[in-house]
Amino acid sequence: MIRIKRAVPYLLLPLLLAVQNASADGMSSVKAFYAQTKSVRANFHQLVTDKQGRKVQEVDGEMQLLRPNKFRWDYHKPYEQQIISDGNQVWLYDTELAQVTVRDLNHSIGSSPAALLAGGAAIDKTFKLTNADRNDGLEWVSASPRDKESGFEQILMGFKANKIQEMSLIDSFGHTTKIVFTQVEVNPALEEKRFLFQPPAGVDVVGE
Repeated sequence: MIRIKRAVPYLLLPLLLAVQNASADGMSSVKAFYAQTKSVRANFHQLVTDKQGRKVQEVDGEMQLLRPNKFRWDYHKPYEQQIISDGNQVWLYDTELAQVTVRDLNHSIGSSPAALLAGGAAIDKTFKLTNADRNDGLEWVSASPRDKESGFEQILMGFKANKIQEMSLIDSFGHTTKIVFTQVEVNPALEEKRFLFQPPAGVDVVGE
């Protein structure tokens, strides 16, 4: 959903997997997520690096998820943005540009990382899922998009104690986005109104 400085939205969504039952590996964690997780709330730290490992972007924020298909990512300074889905449309609000981009949810996710958030039992139709071994104490799963035009080569998700801890996304340009989640809450009570978006007065609205 955008380009490196503006890449935050399309990297989004990736995101937000948390589970309740004990799992032996990453695959078990993903399956349990779709079966048991109804809502998620967490803080996150996101770091984007280029092929040479140089920092391109670093930002903190908060995310919320309410199944089915409702999510909210609030990115703080220096890249203030909001990404909100009401279950039908996705709103991308860039405060610096004073611009809102709105897209149909189905057109927004496709084979992108967002499908990991809003998808369901048919996730294996858009991603090839396998366990991934990394010696860091986390349980990892690799999600490779079946659509070669998705813009991503690989997405890795790391779990511990049945909660998402990290995500690592490698795009077709060789950039790596690392997202570290903290204070993860599984199935908190979230208000529906948190996932409604009203464009502020004076901003440009583009899209569908």
